[in-house]
Amino acid sequence: MTALPVASGAETRRALWRLARPHRGLMAGGLTILLAATLASLSIPFLLGGVVDVVLGNRPEGDLDRLVVLLVLATALQGVLLGLGAWAVGRFGELILADLREEVVDRALAVPVGDIERAGTGDLVARACGDVDAVSEAMREAIPEILASALVIGLTVVGLAALDWRLALAGLAATPVQVLATRWYLGRSRPLYAAERAAEGMRSQRLHQSVTGARTIRSLRLQDAHLTTLRTTSRAAVGLAVRAAGVRARFFSALNGAELVGLATVLVVSFPLVRDDAITVGAATAAALYFYRLFDPIGGLLSQLDTAQAAGAALARLIGVTSLPTPARPDGAVGGRPVDVRLASVSFGYDGGPEVLHRLDLTITPGERVALVGPSGAGKTTVAKLAAGIHPASAGSVTVGGNDVATLERPALARLVTLVSQEVHVFAGPLAADLRLARPEATEDELRHALDRVGADAWVRALPHGLDTVVGSGGHPLSSTEAQQVALARLLLADPAVAILDEATAEAGSAGAGVLEAASAVAVEGRTALVVAHRLTQARAADRIVVLDRGEVVEVGDHETLVGAGGLYAELWAAWSGVSTVR
Repeated sequence: MTALPVASGAETRRALWRLARPHRGLMAGGLTILLAATLASLSIPFLLGGVVDVVLGNRPEGDLDRLVVLLVLATALQGVLLGLGAWAVGRFGELILADLREEVVDRALAVPVGDIERAGTGDLVARACGDVDAVSEAMREAIPEILASALVIGLTVVGLAALDWRLALAGLAATPVQVLATRWYLGRSRPLYAAERAAEGMRSQRLHQSVTGARTIRSLRLQDAHLTTLRTTSRAAVGLAVRAAGVRARFFSALNGAELVGLATVLVVSFPLVRDDAITVGAATAAALYFYRLFDPIGGLLSQLDTAQAAGAALARLIGVTSLPTPARPDGAVGGRPVDVRLASVSFGYDGGPEVLHRLDLTITPGERVALVGPSGAGKTTVAKLAAGIHPASAGSVTVGGNDVATLERPALARLVTLVSQEVHVFAGPLAADLRLARPEATEDELRHALDRVGADAWVRALPHGLDTVVGSGGHPLSSTEAQQVALARLLLADPAVAILDEATAEAGSAGAGVLEAASAVAVEGRTALVVAHRLTQARAADRIVVLDRGEVVEVGDHETLVGAGGLYAELWAAWSGVSTVR
């Protein structure tokens, strides 16, 4: 298994700046508002110090009312500005995340599916879900708090210096402890968070494999082996999370010690200054309050490093997906007219395993309909996937219309080739939206025409809301035959040059098989077609039949010729015609 790439620190910073640049005005506005909120908050200790001086008789009693009014106004203004600033910075972050999420999905759809499958779909799911959540949390909460805390800390030191430079120095007494604790924490947390995110991806991959392959696991009685694997990957992820929690606990203990050192130093330095009349008691009170008010922003700033570290690791994984190389675009227009398909000396094996295909040669001329048949395990589906560009050949070449499918971007390849397999997916949402995935600009009349051509018009008219009926998960259920008709209607709407049907009628029962065979025949009209034939009646109707056995072409010809030859196809036909109820 080849893991998806993870971006380096420099690559992450460059990508982040590129994403932030279109929204820098919003960020500048948010920072300005947070700065104003910080100035309002810093006036509160100063005003409270003035109240203390009034009580002690160091200021006129007439100042008390004015100081109280200013206190109320400063508190209210701080709250309003903090809310606005956090909203602006949070929106800035969410806009960046939205752009990044679109880039991740776009790149994941553009690269060859085989590359994603080799890395494991669980890893991609973990990045698109867990890693996006980690970055989103940082954008909504950590980044605004880090910015606000940094402003408060910087301006508070200025405020202490305004009271007396010696108080500012006293307030800095906690800095060495905080710096040492932070360096210790960052040195240990960075690799821990990166490893934890990777372990989470591996756990998701193992879980995804076990769920999707549950039937096979049960049939082969591999439950214990898969549970052991899941347990091992889960314990690895949990162990890393526990280690990270221990590092955080020690870090926060050091921060609490730094707060004690700093506040004690401010109080100790204030005593002789008050005694010598260098400052008033109110000024000393303001200094203590200034430093006390630093507890939350310093704690918040350093504690949010925890979230920022997790988000940084997640961001590097997301940007790693966007850095995947995309195949080149083909020269000239593609799609529309039938083109040839050529597999030249193709060999292939899954994930470094034994070869499934051995130096296979197959040419399909433009507009020709070729049926691929053979016993189970002969390599039929593998040929279909190679021709569709899902997997790259281990050796040899696969071209469609003269374009090497291994070098085509997914959108360009989709205009050339459409693959309909026996396991189609009905997307949750209105039926019209499901169909428009193939052609977003399609009109309602075009959608109905496509459904009519594949024989789906009757059941579509019976839907409670017609094309607006919600289908898929949580919506109106579709039978396997209806789902295949939707897939074939999408093929008609996409209008590719090459249609590949991989046992597209296999999931239907006897009643639905005839319907889907007729729909399949309509779908491939006027196109180059490769049909992996589960039902040999489809093979009989093809222009040419290619018989595979153990990854090699063993027979080629039309139905009558191959039946008369008495070879493997004749055996398959005899077995089929003897048990089939389809004529």
